[in-house]
Amino acid sequence: MPEPDPKDSIEAATQATRSLQGLSTELTARVPQLLEAMRSVGTGLELHSTLDRICETAAELAHARYAAIGVVDTKGKGLSDFLTYGVSEAVEAEIGHRPDGQRGLLGALIHDPAPVRLADLTADPRFAGFPAGHPLMRTFLGVPIRVQGEIFGNLYLAEKEGGGEFNDYDLHMVRVLATEAGIAIGNARLYEAARQRERWIDGSVAVTTALLSGGDADDALAVVAEQARRLAASAAGIVLLPTEEGGLEIVAVSADSPSASLGVIIGPESPVVAKLLAGEAVFMDDSATDSRVISRLAHQFGPSMLLPLHSGGRVLGALATPRARGDRPFTETERMLATQFASQAALALMMAEAQRDRERLAVYEDRDRIARDLHDLVIQRLFATGMMLESAQRRSVVPEVQTGVGRAVDELDVTIQEIRTAIFALQQEPVEAPSGLRTRVLREINMAAVPLGFKPSHRFLGPVDSLVGELTGKNLIAALREALSNAFRHAEASLIDVVVDATVTLPDGRDAVRLSVADDGVGIPEGGRRSGLRNLARRAESLGGASWFGPGLGEDGCGTTVVWEAPL
Repeated sequence: MPEPDPKDSIEAATQATRSLQGLSTELTARVPQLLEAMRSVGTGLELHSTLDRICETAAELAHARYAAIGVVDTKGKGLSDFLTYGVSEAVEAEIGHRPDGQRGLLGALIHDPAPVRLADLTADPRFAGFPAGHPLMRTFLGVPIRVQGEIFGNLYLAEKEGGGEFNDYDLHMVRVLATEAGIAIGNARLYEAARQRERWIDGSVAVTTALLSGGDADDALAVVAEQARRLAASAAGIVLLPTEEGGLEIVAVSADSPSASLGVIIGPESPVVAKLLAGEAVFMDDSATDSRVISRLAHQFGPSMLLPLHSGGRVLGALATPRARGDRPFTETERMLATQFASQAALALMMAEAQRDRERLAVYEDRDRIARDLHDLVIQRLFATGMMLESAQRRSVVPEVQTGVGRAVDELDVTIQEIRTAIFALQQEPVEAPSGLRTRVLREINMAAVPLGFKPSHRFLGPVDSLVGELTGKNLIAALREALSNAFRHAEASLIDVVVDATVTLPDGRDAVRLSVADDGVGIPEGGRRSGLRNLARRAESLGGASWFGPGLGEDGCGTTVVWEAPL
């Protein structure tokens, strides 16, 4: 971490001594106080506390009732921050918004950063008036603060104690203090930048670990959103992935409250989408008023960073970190660090995608092997067994034996047909799934039957294909897949019942669709993982619905029933 350079402090003290030579004994007598003030200002490395300490020290040094520091924004046209000393929280609340430096005396000092000393600031032609609730101020002293030769802001003092005016002695002392303040601020900036980089690097490591851990893909994307929001100090972290139509779909959101934006698709006609998919970052000072944004979500936010998840010549998606309305814009350093974070996240996404492809290939190879074994071995043996039973049936002269063998042969025929259906399901690719919701539900059930060893029962209530929209249907299928996967991996169930009910009415009167997946397994253990259930709840809440679980189909409620519902 950077430490204050003692040479800079010595040089500032030397300049102070030279500037005081030939001046009155009164000013010379205040040199120890000045040196103590310089020592105090140079203590500590956190930027905001350093600025607070400068305000307090300057007020004490010049015997001023009020002090403030206005931090000039990156464009040099206004104030990005304004810190005060001597103004209570109650008075600040009554005043309301802090000055932006766009007009008045403070604005003039931004454009002409030179020392200003006034006996009555209200008589100055640049004065634009006090806002309601502002304390009365007359005497005024303003000194620019420079950091490495560039204007950082201005130090303002008002209301000299005792009713007098700020004099030459005060001006000399405060100018020297401003020089030391510039050094302290420069060190604090370096320290803050180092801390910022450290936090963003730690966040990148957390994202990479989550994406390559082999866990749920939705959980990994949620980690990207959470880390981006935390590191950027934004109101939300949002991950978007490309759609087949050329737009971007919001697939993960991190915010203080459940977001209704999950699943929202921003169409390809948006200028922002075009830039992101071309690999270009988009920065906005105010999303609500930026003409490039056509999403209905934009009015909620202010400054925003929209970054492509770009790696290896591919754009895998986008990352958005919007701040609340009225928050400060992102600095150049924050934009650079966020861009690097997005690149690292994109690389981790590509590595995770390659890892999932390898796992998927292994699954497909295993499915092909199972399908071949079922076809070449199991079906042939069942067919041979059926022929042997038919032969035994013809030779038998006992009617009961003939009837029983006949039923066994019929059962073998049904079993052979079910195995052939399972083989067909194993050989299908996911893209071959038809678009109807009923058919997609049946396909998920048939696919689950292979690892389960039995086929779950199912029921449809109401015209699900015509009532359930595409977005809700897509999330319902994902919820069904998650519930069946949990039943297979954790429940040890022997019976599963799936119900899709499009005749449900929510408590607020809205029509809804409800998915219920019940089993007779071991239930959900205390302290067990809940990531799958959290995924279900997140999907439902994003659509205005809900998800919960309860007793199952087994004796005395043994097992689990997972319920997922969303409005139509």
